[in-house]
Amino acid sequence: MTTALWIAQGLAALVFLLTGVLKLVTPKEKLVGKMHWAATWPPGRIKLLGLAEVAGAIGLVVPAALHIAPVLTPIAAVCLALLMLGAIQTHRRLHENFVPALVLAVVCVAIAAGRTSLMG
Repeated sequence: MTTALWIAQGLAALVFLLTGVLKLVTPKEKLVGKMHWAATWPPGRIKLLGLAEVAGAIGLVVPAALHIAPVLTPIAAVCLALLMLGAIQTHRRLHENFVPALVLAVVCVAIAAGRTSLMG
């Protein structure tokens, strides 16, 4: 189970890191072409979302890997799952594909449950 958790954590962290950095470094005008929801968001909120995704990606891996406050890993996973619930709602409202966000939410819930069970 530990190996599967590490694989899930690594893949989810990679996805959140890449999408978060993209939101942090790409101007809003360029994001709007690929991310239609960005048209209605102020640039600061987009950057904040990117920062939350990067922080969550770090939280998925670093605490468990370093054995320093490992409780932060399931907390990060739950927070990212909540972010993905918001993404699902946004994509559904815009009549876009929400399945990737749903898959990430489920993976994050599984990570949180798996890491929590290993702590107890």
